[in-house]
Amino acid sequence: MRNKILKLLACNSRMPLDQIAVMLDTTVEEVEGIIKELEEEKIILKYSTVINWEKAGAETAVAIIDVKVSPQREVGFDAVAQRIYRFPEVRSVSLMSGDYDLSVSIEGKSMKDVALFVAQKLATIEHVLSTRTHFILKRYKMAGVIFEDAEEDRREVVTP
Repeated sequence: MRNKILKLLACNSRMPLDQIAVMLDTTVEEVEGIIKELEEEKIILKYSTVINWEKAGAETAVAIIDVKVSPQREVGFDAVAQRIYRFPEVRSVSLMSGDYDLSVSIEGKSMKDVALFVAQKLATIEHVLSTRTHFILKRYKMAGVIFEDAEEDRREVVTP
C-alpha cells in the first residue's frame, strides 16, 4: 500500500486523499496515516512543482558540474559531498560511477555567476581535484514532464 501511495504522489503530489483512497480501495484516514508515517520516516522529503522557468520569463543559468574528488579515509566521498550540498546555489549532488565522482547541479542568475561559483567555492574545496561544467541550454523534459510537446495527435476519429 505504501509503495502504491508513493507512486501516485510521485505522479501528482496534489492528488486529493479521497481520490487516492478510492483508487486503492481504502479509507481516507488510512491514506492520511500512511502519508504521515512516510513523512515522519523521511521517505517523503518534499512536495514540489515542475516549472518551465524559461516560459515564465526567469533569467537563470543551470549547470551540471562533474567533480573529481580524492576520497578521504574512513568517510570516502561523503564529507566533500556534504560541503558541496550546503551551498544555496546547489540543487543536487550525486555520487557517480565513471570518470568523475560527483555530479553537482547548480543554479545561478547568469553563466558568470555559475563560473564564479565553480572558481571561488567549488574548486577551492580541499580534496576537489578537478571540475567539468556543462550548461543546460534548453530543457525538453524534466521529472517525467515534457515541456513542449510539438507532436500533434495523429489518431483518426472513428465514427459509427
